[in-house]
Amino acid sequence: MITDQVNNPLYIASPPKRLISLVPSLTELLIDLGLEDRVVGVTKFCVHPSRIRKTKSVVGGTKHVKFDNVKELAPDLILCNKEENTQEIVENCEQIAPTYVSDIVTLNDLYALIQDLGVICGIQEKSTALVRKLTALYDAFRKESLTKPQIPVAYFIWQSPYMVAGHGTFIHQMLLLCNFKNVFENRARYPEIQLDEIPEETAIILLSSEPFPFSEKHVSRFKESLPTKKIAIVNGEYFSWYGSRLLKAIDYFKRLRIDLDD
Repeated sequence: MITDQVNNPLYIASPPKRLISLVPSLTELLIDLGLEDRVVGVTKFCVHPSRIRKTKSVVGGTKHVKFDNVKELAPDLILCNKEENTQEIVENCEQIAPTYVSDIVTLNDLYALIQDLGVICGIQEKSTALVRKLTALYDAFRKESLTKPQIPVAYFIWQSPYMVAGHGTFIHQMLLLCNFKNVFENRARYPEIQLDEIPEETAIILLSSEPFPFSEKHVSRFKESLPTKKIAIVNGEYFSWYGSRLLKAIDYFKRLRIDLDD
């Protein structure tokens, strides 16, 4: 028996051979852990690696799942996430197969998930090696970031209504790692805000490329409302995709700091 990250017990007698992932970042993680042959189903938002939606069955999105398709694939493990999938989706999945629900807010949460996948899938050596690599990279990056000036930022994830990342989110943890000060750290999760609520101390407005696809036209609109602030579009995958994508994130974060410090 193993307990998932929302304290639900899973009884899995042997390493699963038919995996369905309803979490894009975890789909990529499974592939990078060498489990591509075991993955039978993914979502339409599982875009990394790019081939995955052509080689595996697509069972819907992260919020709208085609459960008949899931049943037909006869999975022996389904991966869900507390934030990305609804409770209803999780409950339906549990009626079909053992369902592991992740809940990732910190890097330690991620490391625990990777180790759980190693135990469940019988690949402890690979999962432990990945955790060690990530730990070394991010411990070093954290120390390096602290040598740079702290920058107050607001991180936008949505428009109409405007929504930002607050505390209790993985995005918030990534901002801290880059030595950005989240000006909405006193508000939980993803609060709705008005532009006039942005604190005066805010130096930079970060517009994420996902889940809302902010673009240059939005930069212009923000500049009209906030002429004294620097506005920048950032790659949301590196701030919110926990998993093996974090191996590539540090180089992005370093380049971003250089660009924003100019």
